[in-house]
Amino acid sequence: MLSLGAAAEAIERYLRPDTFPLAIAVVHDPTEIPERARRPKRDLGVTLSVCQGVSIARRYGWTMAMDGDDLSCPIAQVAFGFETPTTTYAEGTLALGMYAKDGAAAQRTEAAVAAVDAAQAGTILVGPLARATFTPEVVAIYGNSAQIMVAVAAALFGKGGSLTSSFSARADCAEIINRTRLTGEAQVILPCYGDRVFGQTQDHEMAFSLPYQQLDAFVEGLEGCHKGGVRYPVPHYLRYQAEYPSTYQTVMREFAERDD
Repeated sequence: MLSLGAAAEAIERYLRPDTFPLAIAVVHDPTEIPERARRPKRDLGVTLSVCQGVSIARRYGWTMAMDGDDLSCPIAQVAFGFETPTTTYAEGTLALGMYAKDGAAAQRTEAAVAAVDAAQAGTILVGPLARATFTPEVVAIYGNSAQIMVAVAAALFGKGGSLTSSFSARADCAEIINRTRLTGEAQVILPCYGDRVFGQTQDHEMAFSLPYQQLDAFVEGLEGCHKGGVRYPVPHYLRYQAEYPSTYQTVMREFAERDD
């Protein structure tokens, strides 16, 4: 496989994202946690949402290590297997009135979160792909819609077809990490409300995630799409003759008549 540095360089060359492409893994052995990884509670003196940790990694270039003790978000606590739902949680209370009009809709919304159980829980590692000292399970990229469009094209370059993604406007951390790990498929991510409020993801940003095992094919797809003309920045078609106001056209005719 390509080195992580070479893969990150290719992503940055062909997609030009504003923030670092990310390596993400969930590890169960403490010895797999990089020595210099920052723990929010221990090293920053705060507990965070997962989306905040992701944003720190992609903006600051830090490797973050997070488990239940580091997390402030109850949705993440359950989604990543650190806690089991309480009665209040299971009733859909966190979605009720915000994302759902009644209890039944709220429970369906909560059930749609891509979750793992306690047996699958582990320390979440997130860091810049280029300098990761751990083996990723997931690679994630944030970008604008045009950049993510090129990423989708690259993911499909070798096999064709289309991608299937799931959107709920909630818990994008679980979409990026859990759903990608569980399905083994690349997907487009719609940043959730919490990612925008707490992770400070911008209005123009979307995200894209893919399993690490598909990274080489993805880079080949980036190269192939670039050669084929599917590129970022998207080139604008400019070989047309502009139509000007009638007064401009009159002066142009006068120029032509004078030249004659």
